[in-house]
Amino acid sequence: MITKLLVANRGEVARRVFATCRTLGVETVAVHSDADTDAPFVAEADHAVRLPGNTPAETYLRIDLILDAARRTGADAIHPGYGFLAENAEFAAAVTDAGLTWVGPPAKAIAAMGDKVAAKALLAEAGVPMLPTWTDADEITDFPVLVKASAGGGGRGMRIVRDAAGLAEAVASARREAAAAFGDGTVFIERYVERGRHVEVQIFGDTHGTVAVQGVRECSIQRRHQKIVEEAPGVLPHEVRTALHEAAVAAGRAVGYVGAGTVEFLLAPSGEFFFLEMNTRLQVEHPVTELCTGLDLVRLQLMVAEGQPLPENATDPHWMRGYAIEVRLCAEEPAQGWRPATGTVHRFAVPGVAREFGNLRAVGLRLDSGVVDGSTVGVHYDSMLAKVIAWGQTRAETIRLLADALARAELHGVATNRDLLVRVLRSPEFGAVEIDTGFLDRHEKVFAPLLPADQLPLVALAAALATAAARRASAPVLAGLPSGWRNVPAFPQVTRYAGPDGEIEVRYRLDRSGGLAEWSTWSGGPSPVVSLVQAAPDRVVLDVDGVRRAYRVHRVSSEVFVDGPDGAASLTELPRFPEPTAELAAGSLVAPLPGAVTRVHVEVGQRVAAGDLLLTLEAMKLEHPVLAPADGVVAELPVAAGGQVDTGAVLAVVNPE
Repeated sequence: MITKLLVANRGEVARRVFATCRTLGVETVAVHSDADTDAPFVAEADHAVRLPGNTPAETYLRIDLILDAARRTGADAIHPGYGFLAENAEFAAAVTDAGLTWVGPPAKAIAAMGDKVAAKALLAEAGVPMLPTWTDADEITDFPVLVKASAGGGGRGMRIVRDAAGLAEAVASARREAAAAFGDGTVFIERYVERGRHVEVQIFGDTHGTVAVQGVRECSIQRRHQKIVEEAPGVLPHEVRTALHEAAVAAGRAVGYVGAGTVEFLLAPSGEFFFLEMNTRLQVEHPVTELCTGLDLVRLQLMVAEGQPLPENATDPHWMRGYAIEVRLCAEEPAQGWRPATGTVHRFAVPGVAREFGNLRAVGLRLDSGVVDGSTVGVHYDSMLAKVIAWGQTRAETIRLLADALARAELHGVATNRDLLVRVLRSPEFGAVEIDTGFLDRHEKVFAPLLPADQLPLVALAAALATAAARRASAPVLAGLPSGWRNVPAFPQVTRYAGPDGEIEVRYRLDRSGGLAEWSTWSGGPSPVVSLVQAAPDRVVLDVDGVRRAYRVHRVSSEVFVDGPDGAASLTELPRFPEPTAELAAGSLVAPLPGAVTRVHVEVGQRVAAGDLLLTLEAMKLEHPVLAPADGVVAELPVAAGGQVDTGAVLAVVNPE
């Protein structure tokens, strides 16, 4: 029996495993980097061991440090979570060699599936359908193709190539990204299927010879080949679902699989499907399977690791009930090329959550989060903050429930992909299951913010009125007077903000009773007729052309976060008398976040066209291209390849023609 479990991972997955351990009476051990010292998963563990350093290579990828932490705390088992060492056969073998229980498949099975080229050959012999695959780029004459990393997953090291001209650079770029993410730059190439759907089958094996399936998941909505929306049981013809189950079981039996695993397939529009890869671990999207089956997959992992057989309710995929959809909330800006975001999470609140990290007993919401109010999002790890999962009786009901909760959520301090997720869920195409892995490439409309541009003046007015109310509430004398009160009112009060579309200036004047006497904004367009119903430091109610609109306002220093009926916005109040600052040279391109310059593609004096690749910045495990904003000449390249930069550092200067 497992009595003390160490989780060799961080964030949301560590909290998820700890939640099941608490229900089973199993003590927990966390390991953490310096950057994660104050993270929620560390506080929730019974014991925690520091791994000195910040980067994954210094901490979570150090097998020796993790085994030493298990020895020092008396842990008798290790759970790898997902990512980092979860699919590392060497780690699995080292754990068992140390006399500890490994909560995962045997090292032999991990090794067999870890080399994706060898895995495809092995499973092809077992009758699992395969796509044409190449390891030599010179053999390819038919396009499009997909370059993929042989080790690891999560979309890293993937590149779509549509003609021979782009193949060499795609292979080189994929190798660099794969080497940085997994320590192995080996890549292979396979046929790319247009309009393909990404579907996967959850399997479980035990030490008594059983390999069972727990249903299918649909994972086609992806960005950069990484899933952001997942659902179960998926909308599939019965015969396709049955064939997927059979192929997944065949794959599991071919490698003697034990524990939780996922067999991933590409489903073509014709109904044919092809093996993509087998993930020898618990998947990020496992909650949708849990909500539809009623199973606790982490509990099953621990049971299998202890040598127990799978229970009857884990071996019949027809026990699925209702419909579940999960979205991944990530710290990133989709409209800015999925640029990762960093900072402090000032507020993280999703309304209507019925349970965290566990199964639901009725229609509702589940939250699996790695952050709480006050958490810091740095540059060292993946950008995912949390998963919000909804379960309902039907797919349509679940979509509506999840979209509404996301739209109402208060996500303050770090930019997220929330608006995009809501727009995807509410799109007619998603509702009609007109989805595939290229969905986001074809539907630019989902990248628009939820808040319409013409509503931003009202949001700024609400921010200004709430701020004024807060100042009056904290005034040491005459706190009952309206903000900005004068004996002879002549000039309106003025507040300036930096908003999502540039600067916005709000002018307003309150009458003697505290009502809104007049208002306007310097943002273009006519102002609606507005009267003030209520103004408190955290809530403003306006009557706009006869319709009441309530705004929730949260201020942190100069930042003001406003959540309204049409969407949310983050504003920064600008000082009335700004300090002088040094101006950047015209044409300067600055780093949007800390990272490392991995490659410089141009030279000083070189003529470039708008959109040309200047250099590549690596941050949060992904490569980010820096492109020329306009035609011009490269005037400066202050940072060489390999150099580390902070946010705002000048990466290049392009003098426009």
